[in-house]
Amino acid sequence: MVPKPAPHSADPKADPSPRIALAHDWLVGLRGGELVLDAIVRTLAPIARIGPIFTMFDNREPLTPAIDALPRRASSLNRTPDRARRWLLPAYPAAVAQLSRKLARAHARDPFDLLISTSSSAIKNLRPPQGLPHLCYCHAPARYLWTRTDEYADASPLHALGLRAAGPALRAWDRRATRHITALLANSTHIQREIARVYHRESAVLHPPVRTHTFTPAHTPTNTPANTPANTPREAFWLVVSALEPYKRVDLAIEAALLAAVELRIAGQGSRAADLRRFADERARAAGHANAQAAGIRFLGRVSDADLIDLYRRARLLLFTQIEDFGIVAVEAQACGCPVVARAEGGAIDTVRAPTAGAFFNSPTPAAVAEAARTIDQHDPKTLATAARANAERFAEHAFNEGLLRAARALCPKLTSAPAAPVSRPPP
Repeated sequence: MVPKPAPHSADPKADPSPRIALAHDWLVGLRGGELVLDAIVRTLAPIARIGPIFTMFDNREPLTPAIDALPRRASSLNRTPDRARRWLLPAYPAAVAQLSRKLARAHARDPFDLLISTSSSAIKNLRPPQGLPHLCYCHAPARYLWTRTDEYADASPLHALGLRAAGPALRAWDRRATRHITALLANSTHIQREIARVYHRESAVLHPPVRTHTFTPAHTPTNTPANTPANTPREAFWLVVSALEPYKRVDLAIEAALLAAVELRIAGQGSRAADLRRFADERARAAGHANAQAAGIRFLGRVSDADLIDLYRRARLLLFTQIEDFGIVAVEAQACGCPVVARAEGGAIDTVRAPTAGAFFNSPTPAAVAEAARTIDQHDPKTLATAARANAERFAEHAFNEGLLRAARALCPKLTSAPAAPVSRPPP
C-alpha cells in the first residue's frame, strides 16, 4: 500500500511539515528511473509534504499509486507529439529554464525546504530559488552528450547533423548548470566516476532499490525460510533479459550460446528485435542448424513479472553482456538465486560477486563469454544460488530508503527533526 502522508494542516503555509519538490526528466513510462522516483516518494511521504513533480514531458499515463497521487508541472515541450520529441534536444535548456521559473513561483507561494531531482538527462539542471538545497540522484550524465553520442547520431543523418551543431553548446551548458546542485548521489561507483570525469563533482553512491521481496528464490513447500533456494536442480538454458537495442549486445549472447551449444532464452523487446532474429537465424545456419529455433535460440518478447521470476528461478545463469550504469536485471536474477555472467565493466562491478555468485568476462567476444559461463558449471548450483541471494539483499529497498533519508536530512534540517519514515513497499 502507498504510505499515508504526514498529517497536514488545511492551510499549507501553516503546516510545519517539511515541503519537498521533485524533478524527473520525463514521466512517459514505468522503467527503472520511475521505480527510483516511486521509492523516493514512498520513503518521504510519511514525514513531509511532497510535490509537485517538475518534468519536461508527461503523457499522463498511470505509473505507480505514489507517483500518480502527486501534482505534476510539465514544460511547454510537452505539447509536441510523442514522435517529435527526439528532435527537441536543443530545446532542453529552454524547457529547464521555464521549469525553473515555475519552481520559483511555486516556492514564492509556499516555500519548499528541499528539491530532489532524479535524472539521466537535463532536469538536474534546474535552477532552484536562492537558499533552496538541491539533492540530485544521478542515474548517468546525459548519455546522448557524453557516452553514447554515436548511437544517437546513428539514428539518422539529421540526428548526426543536429548533434554536431548543438553538441558542444549543450555539453558546456550541462557541465555549467550542475553548479546549481548542492549534493549528488550516484547509482553506482561507475556513475560516480563518470560524474567526476564529466562534471568534476564529488558524489556519494546510493544503489537503486531492488524488489527483493518480489524477486525471490523458489523454495520448498515445507517450513523453510523464504530466502532458501529450492533443492530442485536448475535447467540447462541460459537467459537474457534485456531491451533489444544495439548497446545491450544481445548479439554477443546469441553467438556465445551457439558456440557453447546451449539453449538461450531472450526476454524483452525493442527496436532491434527483427534484426536480432535474422542475425540469430544466420548464425545458426552457419553453425549447421536449420534456423535459430532449431539451435535453441528462443525469443520470448515481453514477459510479465510472474513469468520473469519463473525464468530467473529455472535458468542455469543470466548473461549480462552489456555495460550498464547499474543494471537492475543482474540484481533481480540474483535475488531469485540465479548466478550472473557479466562483462567486467560498469555497474556490474558493484552488483555481481565472482566467483561466489557469478563470473566476469573481460573481452566482448563469444569465446570469452562462453568460457566465463563454463566456470559456473564448476560450482554447486545450490551454493551459487544461496550466495547470489545473499548478494542481492545488499540492494533491498530498506538500504535505499535509509541512504536517501541520510542524504536528505543532511541538507534539510526540518527532516532531521521529523519522525523516522517507515520502510514501505509498493503494491504487488
